[in-house]
Amino acid sequence: MNEKNLRTTDLPVERAFLVGAEIKSQPGLLHAADSLEELRLLSETAGLTVVGETIQKLEKPNVSTYIGSGKVEEVRALAEETLTDIVVFDNELSPRHLRDLSNALGKSVRVIDRTALILDIFAQHAVTREGRLQVELAQHEYRLPRLSHAWGHLERQGAGAAGRTGSVGGVGLRGPGETQLEVDKREIRKRISILKKQIEKISEHRDRYRGRRKRSQIPVIAIVGYTNAGKSTLLNRLSNSGIYTADQLFATLDPTTRRVVLPGNHVSLLTDTVGFIQKLPTQLIAAFRATLEEISQADLLLHLIDISHDNAHAQFESVQQTLAEINADHVPTINVFNKSDKLEDPEEAQALLAQTDPDAFLISAKTGQGIDELKIGIMEQLFEKMIPVHVRLPFKEGALIALFHEQGIVDLIENERGGVILTGALPGRLFSRFQEFIL
Repeated sequence: MNEKNLRTTDLPVERAFLVGAEIKSQPGLLHAADSLEELRLLSETAGLTVVGETIQKLEKPNVSTYIGSGKVEEVRALAEETLTDIVVFDNELSPRHLRDLSNALGKSVRVIDRTALILDIFAQHAVTREGRLQVELAQHEYRLPRLSHAWGHLERQGAGAAGRTGSVGGVGLRGPGETQLEVDKREIRKRISILKKQIEKISEHRDRYRGRRKRSQIPVIAIVGYTNAGKSTLLNRLSNSGIYTADQLFATLDPTTRRVVLPGNHVSLLTDTVGFIQKLPTQLIAAFRATLEEISQADLLLHLIDISHDNAHAQFESVQQTLAEINADHVPTINVFNKSDKLEDPEEAQALLAQTDPDAFLISAKTGQGIDELKIGIMEQLFEKMIPVHVRLPFKEGALIALFHEQGIVDLIENERGGVILTGALPGRLFSRFQEFIL
């Protein structure tokens, strides 16, 4: 997509045709139809007008065109009939898939995949300098292996009399296509290196800020959840702030932190993080590593789930998978089921949660229902609940050893060479600080 948004103010709205594939050997969290519906919402968020869609069931992806040759012909005909500008695949396509599909569907139609679409949405919604740098890095890392097919026609012209080996008289020659390809790849690699250094500087600043924050002993709460679960609305409700919210996927991208006063006049910091989604591009997870560290370093997670959504369970599992990917699945978590105002019978839902997840909370961030109870639950988790731990602390971590004795409960101390093993319990707000030392 050459790092340009799919939609700009000086271009007409592009018409998109969506293609999904249900791969028997690669089952997803969502059924193909539900995943394609999510792709439609993503496309609309990116500014596209969806004019049609189709799904094919396959044993495994076609090595050349991902979907079968017959389905390719069907998509080509439908794209012509609906005046499609862009065909969006719900699955990530390899460089070969992109090349062969582009050839099969014709020059008048562009082909992209779900990953490229999500990257474009992030590019549109990134506001801060860090966010823009992270998105650009992810875009370049996605584009780099997919550059070769763009210059294929010039490579073929460059073979000429030298034959397909590109060699004359034992001297290797490069066609103009290959030369341009190498130039492009070199420039992208150079830009990737620059971006990583810039992001690392921001990350170092974030680490220093996080260190000061920990020394102040103010606990940090991170709101996590599937995109459009209502994270920004909950942040506004808990902190009485005015963060932008909208009923769309990835309405907000850059993390926001606000001060929250809990019952008992306990102060904490509440962070709204980027929304997760199934098939979240690995390039984004890597590029947003510094931002996502805010989650893994938090003292408590509020996992927000849209209880009114038909695929609430699949969305919950998708978030859990992503938390494991970023090494944040160890952080104490409260499950918060949001949008109770959309339920026909909230009391029935509350009764069911009491049986299946008694520590969870049912709320409406929009109306304020259940917010007072949630605040009490957060306060108890951070300041009253004691979590059993068994840690080995080196003597150089004297501050942590002292903190354990001052605010924890020590049941057993074992001295060993270079450190001490402590068994006991810690307040929830301190648990994450000892995570790397847990036995």
